[in-house]
Formats: sequence, structure tokens, C-alpha cells
Amino acid sequence: MLKLYQAGNSICTQKVQITLDEKGLPYDTQNINLFTHEQYSPEYLKINPKGVVPSLDHDGNIVIESTLICEYLDDVFPEPSLVPDAPHQRARMRLWSKAIDEGIFEATRELSFSAMFREKMKAMSEEQRQARFRNVGDPARTARFKSTYAEGVESPYVFQAIATFEKLFKNMEQDLSDGRTWMLGETYSLADINLMPYVARMEYLDLLDIWTADRPHVQAWWARAKERPSFKAAVSGKLTDEDVASMKTYGGAIRDRVRKRRDEYLAGLA
Repeated sequence: MLKLYQAGNSICTQKVQITLDEKGLPYDTQNINLFTHEQYSPEYLKINPKGVVPSLDHDGNIVIESTLICEYLDDVFPEPSLVPDAPHQRARMRLWSKAIDEGIFEATRELSFSAMFREKMKAMSEEQRQARFRNVGDPARTARFKSTYAEGVESPYVFQAIATFEKLFKNMEQDLSDGRTWMLGETYSLADINLMPYVARMEYLDLLDIWTADRPHVQAWWARAKERPSFKAAVSGKLTDEDVASMKTYGGAIRDRVRKRRDEYLAGLA
């Protein structure tokens, strides 16, 4: 039996849900409310000591980290395969995974936070805010959290996020420019799945075209990705009209400044 510990509108959760749906695997779920700090409860920390979602329980065996969960699912349930047979292609797939785990995850968090969660935290009491900061645990993450709360889009971490997305979409456009359908060629894989929820979040925040307006191959890839039934089941189909409207409103409020900061980054490269 598979049980997924998840959170609503969690990008990492969405990645695993897409994989489960592509595999046609039934699974149970348990929601972890991140806003009431359930991820830091003693019971959940026994499952995931990092206090993050998702976590997968497979017949009592716990797997954490969304990228590892997706690869685990492909190992245990190999049909249909989402991992290439050729070693070189598998290495390419993992390069895209590394791009997400080592940069895009944090970049998405900073942009999401500066747009949405910063405003929600402003409505908290000072005691509640400080509790949120303490619960982060990791000093580096706490520093990013505090900077983004205090400075919003002006935070240096948000500037890094904008630059990180610029590099990602530049690399995607380059690889897709040979006419391939998916990131590794003609076969859909975990390389595509790893990217999809993060690209979706930028679209829902009304920020995506800042990076993709002049990248037609990325646009075409994204149009195909959004039409997959697994994406609709795991992402777009689970969002309410209120969710979508809220993200667009919050993202729209920072859109012009994000565009200008991207221009600043590009000017610095020139």
C-alpha cells in the first residue's frame, strides 16, 4: 500500500502526484497543514525529520525527498517507465533534477513567498511571525525567509531566484530547439515531471511569460505538458477558482518589479 503525506498546493507534492498518476497507482493520502505547523509535530518528524512534504510510506518503508520518491516509484513500479534506458539519457534526466533541487526549488519558494506568503505573514501578530521563523530550523533557510519577508522583491535572494529561472529557461530553450517533443527527446520522462509544477507556479503567479515570451520552444513544450491528464489530475484539476485568482492577484502585484529586476540581471551580463 502507498500512502502520501502531502500538502495542498505544494509543488513538491504535485511532482510526486504526477508520477503516481502516470503510473496509474492507487494511493492513500494524509494532508499536513503547513500553516498550522503540522509538519513540525513530533509524530510527523518521526516520518520526515526535515519537517517537509511530501513523504511516501510504501508498506511501512518511508521515502522522503520528492525527486527520490519519483525515482523510487519508477524502480518499484517500472511500467510505464519514466526513466530512460540509456545511461547517458539517465544522466541528462538527473541533470534536470539537480537544476530543480539545487536552484529552482528555492527560486520558486522565494518568488512565491515574496508574492503570496509575505502578505499573509504581514497579517500575523509579531509572536506568530517569530514562531514561523523559529520553526524553519535551518539557519540558511531562516536567513532567506527573513530577508524575503523584510524586503520582498528587493531581497537579494529574490534577485537570485529571477536569475536562476533565466538560466533554466535559457537551457530548456536550447535543448528543445532541435525539435524534440520532451526534454530528453520523444519520450516523456521524470525530466519533464520534475519541471512541470515549478513552471506551473510561475504561470499561476502571472510571471511565466517574463522568461518565456521570446522562447517559442519552451512555450510549445509547456502547452504539451499542461494537456497531460496527469498534470490536470495533480495540479490544475485540484486548484479552486479562488486558488487561481489569488495567485494571479498576488503575482500580478510584483510582476512589473520582477520584470525590471530580470532586465537588471541581463544588463549585468551584457
